[in-house]
Amino acid sequence: YMISVTHVSKHFDNVAAVNDISFEVKEGENLILLGTSGCGKTTTLRMINRLIIPDSGSVQVNCANVNNQPPEQLRRSIGYVLQHNALFPHYTVAENIAVVPKLLQWDKKKIAARTEELMHALQLAPEKYLHAYPAELSGGQQQRVNVARAIAAYPPVLLMDEPFGALDPVTRAGIVKDFVALDEFRKKTIVMVTHDIDEAFQLGNRICLMDKGEIVQIGTPIELLFRPANEQVKTFFDDHYLQLALKAIKIDDVWAKLNNNILVQQDGNTLSAHSNIWDAMEMMTKNNWQQLSVRNEMNNEIKQVNVAELLSAFNAYKNA
Repeated sequence: YMISVTHVSKHFDNVAAVNDISFEVKEGENLILLGTSGCGKTTTLRMINRLIIPDSGSVQVNCANVNNQPPEQLRRSIGYVLQHNALFPHYTVAENIAVVPKLLQWDKKKIAARTEELMHALQLAPEKYLHAYPAELSGGQQQRVNVARAIAAYPPVLLMDEPFGALDPVTRAGIVKDFVALDEFRKKTIVMVTHDIDEAFQLGNRICLMDKGEIVQIGTPIELLFRPANEQVKTFFDDHYLQLALKAIKIDDVWAKLNNNILVQQDGNTLSAHSNIWDAMEMMTKNNWQQLSVRNEMNNEIKQVNVAELLSAFNAYKNA
């Protein structure tokens, strides 16, 4: 495991913020710490990079106990993105992104190339924003720079504390989409705090639902929805259940339950079967398409489906 948290507890003024929790995060996995305010999410996150020291238990990153490492050295190997703008106001965008590479004594050409690469990937035109200062940027642009700075030196671990929580819904949707599209997102081990259920399901391989400093259930989105550990977990997701279920289940998951009208070749409206059912239905609705071709990359089959067939396969899967 890249991250291992074992029997960790933390008290503030004799109140347990985190009470005897344990979990592991595999290399390349994205674990979401989800729950209401005060449930212990951020305290847990901050113990991973030693911003908070646990009262008991141990935290290991890359098989090394974090308490046995100099804090500065540990944090240079862990990217960290906060909810609110944490950029240095008197540094340009380029200077902010280059903070950790400079500490690691990269040469100037390597820093410049990496800075431009990340700015392009995060939709920040270098010719326009490279020498701009944080005050000249919108909130969404500032947070894109925050993300770029956090991953600039290729840290294997990325911690994110409500990284998109301060943004308006439209800006938030855009930056989340760009973030998910980054190659870096698929390669890093990420632990992210959020109270936004939809965001948790969009970004997480697994979700750790917390309440009152304890872990209520940890599992994949499908496990939490369809196999809740108790009534508390079920109730937590009830108001969003249908939308979350349609987003959690991918067309791959219901492939065998779809019709067997396999096409010889694709038409113009083709979607990867790795997409979720919600996205497929949304695409058809927005474009006023009656049907959609979906390609299964595993066997290279293409099936043509409509909304009714997708819903039928969804219900069959859900009730199985």
